[in-house]
Amino acid sequence: MIELKNNPADNFFLLAGPCVIEGEEMAMRIAERVVKITEALQIPYVFKGSYRKANRSRLDSFTGIGDEKALKVLQKVRDTFGVPTVSDIHSAEEAEMAAEYVDILQIPAFLCRQTDLLVAAAKTGKTINIKKGQFLSPLAMQFAADKVVEAGNKQVMLTERGTTFGYQDLVVDYRGIPEMQTFGYPVILDVTHSLQQPNQTSGVTGGMPQLIETVAKAGIAVGVDGIFIETHENPAVAKSDGANMLKLDLLEDLLTKLVRIREAIK
Repeated sequence: MIELKNNPADNFFLLAGPCVIEGEEMAMRIAERVVKITEALQIPYVFKGSYRKANRSRLDSFTGIGDEKALKVLQKVRDTFGVPTVSDIHSAEEAEMAAEYVDILQIPAFLCRQTDLLVAAAKTGKTINIKKGQFLSPLAMQFAADKVVEAGNKQVMLTERGTTFGYQDLVVDYRGIPEMQTFGYPVILDVTHSLQQPNQTSGVTGGMPQLIETVAKAGIAVGVDGIFIETHENPAVAKSDGANMLKLDLLEDLLTKLVRIREAIK
């Protein structure tokens, strides 16, 4: 498994950053801010940013600044701040390309059953974070993990990101966290995507960011290994998932509270 800095015994780790790389300057500013916060709180940190958004509701939605350009931004974040990076891949052909720039390859929830994608990701030798499909039970994620392991890669993480609850809502079943932990892999709670409200008539996904703290606290309370939070300096103008992202100014206070909960349940 990938080595993380600031790793005191039994603390949770954090995957955080913008939904998509909108440019180098914004990514570097966000990374610098989060690195400073996580170092002070001794939270192991992975910078998250998608180099391309392949799953958008509308054809005219922003998808990225160009694959190679965005991947080089992720590489610069890693080299500048000394933190690992994570980004989504969407096809088997992307796995090798992305692996040259990032440390963790993330499998989107909608694609978690795609055998060719999982096997290609596994063969890069990188850590693979598989997001649980909104349509799957937690226990069914064993089979997704098995595909990666059987392809020769034991570096697996699993992420809970909510379960479809009707056409326009998601719900987190916290029983799934300890269930997936029985497989022997770190389990992450994707707080912000769990608060999406998909399939809006406008074609733009909605969200409930006012519940980010509630969902995150509950995840830490049940013993999740890691927390995933998309954050932006100004979510109102973010080019993707602005409706459910955390405003960057609120991150330090939230993480401080989560560290206290973690200490209390030890």
